[in-house]
Amino acid sequence: MSNQRLKSPKVAFISSFVPRQCGIATFTSDLIAHTAKASSGELAAEVIAMEAADHFSYGDEVKLTIRRDQKRDYLLTAADHINYSGVNLVSLQHEYGLFGGKAGSYICELLENLSVPVVTTFHTVLEKPDTPYHDALIRIADVSSKVVVMSLRGMSMLREIYGVPADKIEMIPHGIPDLPFEDPGPYQRGLGFADQKLILTFGLIGRNKGIEWAIRSLPEVVKREPSILYVVLGATHPEVKRNDGEEYRISLQGLVHDLGLERHVVFINRFVTDDELHRFLNAANYYLTPYLHKEQLTSGTLAFAVGMGKAVISTPYWHAEELLDGGRGILVPFRDHEAIVAALIGLIDDPAACNAMRGRAFEFGRTMTWTRTGEAYWQLYRRLAVPAAPAAALDMEATPRKRVTVKELPELRLDHFLRMSDDTGIFQHARHTIPDRVHGYCTDDNSRALEVMVRCHHQHQDQESLKLMEIYFAFLLHARKPDGGFHNFMSYERCFLAPVQSDDATARAICALGALIAYSPRPSLAKLAQEALLHAITGADDFSLRGRAYEIFGLADYLKGSPDDVSMRREMGKAADCLMQAYRQCATSDWPWFEDRLTYDNAVLPHALFIASKTLRSKAYRETAIDACRFLIEATFTGGHFSFVGCHGWYPKGGEKAHFDQQPIEAASTVRMLREAFAATGDASFVRLMRKAFYWFFGDNDAGVALFDFRSQGCHDGLNPGGVNLNQGAESLTSYMLAYLSIEEEQNTVPAVKAAKS
Repeated sequence: MSNQRLKSPKVAFISSFVPRQCGIATFTSDLIAHTAKASSGELAAEVIAMEAADHFSYGDEVKLTIRRDQKRDYLLTAADHINYSGVNLVSLQHEYGLFGGKAGSYICELLENLSVPVVTTFHTVLEKPDTPYHDALIRIADVSSKVVVMSLRGMSMLREIYGVPADKIEMIPHGIPDLPFEDPGPYQRGLGFADQKLILTFGLIGRNKGIEWAIRSLPEVVKREPSILYVVLGATHPEVKRNDGEEYRISLQGLVHDLGLERHVVFINRFVTDDELHRFLNAANYYLTPYLHKEQLTSGTLAFAVGMGKAVISTPYWHAEELLDGGRGILVPFRDHEAIVAALIGLIDDPAACNAMRGRAFEFGRTMTWTRTGEAYWQLYRRLAVPAAPAAALDMEATPRKRVTVKELPELRLDHFLRMSDDTGIFQHARHTIPDRVHGYCTDDNSRALEVMVRCHHQHQDQESLKLMEIYFAFLLHARKPDGGFHNFMSYERCFLAPVQSDDATARAICALGALIAYSPRPSLAKLAQEALLHAITGADDFSLRGRAYEIFGLADYLKGSPDDVSMRREMGKAADCLMQAYRQCATSDWPWFEDRLTYDNAVLPHALFIASKTLRSKAYRETAIDACRFLIEATFTGGHFSFVGCHGWYPKGGEKAHFDQQPIEAASTVRMLREAFAATGDASFVRLMRKAFYWFFGDNDAGVALFDFRSQGCHDGLNPGGVNLNQGAESLTSYMLAYLSIEEEQNTVPAVKAAKS
């Protein structure tokens, strides 16, 4: 990969995320906040959130969700999003149980399909893993540029058990709040616990926490210090609650009752905010983690307690051994309530020793504040981040070596078509991703949508596209006028609006009807489409140049099934001659074009002549198409990416090109034109340019931002100087899909370009 340093790297965090109640979710939220702060606003962070059984209402930072047990979410949706949306680096928060597949192997397959560096934080490293877990960790480490652990023991385990090279491993502590060393008294009074000594255990509750051993120690401790109150703060772990309900908590409450400790134990059964946790930690005299198993490499709650200078008693799990070394706390054996009794009474009886231990813990905590942790991660991210894949996806000088494959393309999904459509048709506009019913429907967009579904069903044979195809076709049949033309605009109340007829809408309808004739899933649909097309052609003399181009597209598809229809071949010739006449009247040596300015949907004009030259075997059409195509490329390709003509001023002959707003329809028509240019010439440079035009949708553009939205599966309406138009209407959606299908359709005939080597 390139070593180029990016000013504002875009990092995708794969993790569970708030409001999900789990330690990894909270850690990731804190990590993003403090890394962003360390970056002074340079970090662009987004989250790909892991979900299990529950679904959450996330904030705007969550761009995608992955269902834990749905493999396609990993391999298609998430991998596509990362590879195509301008991400420069992935930060994976790894914990067993968070990911699907055997030993969480689905995440391995996602990572192995990425084109950007990966930094993996291992929250757990198993000392004696079963083979699938051993192999999964090695696969993740192999594909990661760096792996992070939070303890020295974790570093040695990765080296000795898993063979991870030492130079690939980073040790960055679990961040903690940078809070002052406080006297518990005022905080105890604020929480209603005045004149008591508080023992605190915090975290999501489950049987592995060993809380029963702490409770069993209390009768002897209470005899020595009657003011003792043990606070168990935290909700039952959601997975535990889902499987076993509150069985464990109820058993603990029963133990409290049996031991007569009702006045000395309080259960606070809820997930607390950071501010609440800080108040309870400040109020605690002693912090207790009686966990049952040593194989815990990281404990955020223990790190918080040490960092805030609490008097900590813990069983000797791995993280506790490291954090409490050097007299920063007391370690007691697993499942030994008598040892807990001795430790607590020792601290109660010797306040000076207790305070000295607290001081050592607090001082050590200054080395692992979130400020330091955020800075360490920021430096790591900044060092490893590389330019996003779309901007470097093609070697423009390379010789094609392989064919386009579906795997190279994002997954094809119709989510936004379904969202934007009802039983009448597809809505014209959207407010962000929500259909805007105020503007109703139009024939232009339903024609484009019909062509999309015809080609989609032809290539995928899916039921969703067939259903939508029939809806859009029904709209066109309803929009027909007695003279063969088509109404264009329809209100949400299903009333056609002025103007009564649009010639360009009729031409686009002819294009879509031709596709349905050529690729219809049922003969009856093709027959209806043919009837409508032949009737509509009677008004073609009034079409604009672009209308003539769309007419050519429709006729070319029609003639695939009726190649001997002399009248329709003659009609295509008339349409092509209209384009040729416009070209001869306007073109000059420095402006070989059909009009005196480049405006909207420009590439359809040479594209149509390429189609006409192939169908009618005309060398003149072909040569004009090539000249116009090369001129359009020169006007819109910067040498690195496409910069299409903006609609705010266009590009007049002899004038300056408007750069914004660039429209998705330009990218789509350019992709399709370049495909036909390659078919006509065999020149592989057109294939490379075709791919570059497609990557415009994914950030290979003037603003460096993606227009395709992997979360909604829609496409933003335009490219502005500051980013994208947030609306995702029908024209942009159908434009993206037609470009996609054009590339996919040629997978067996058009060679792809070799990806640039990292």
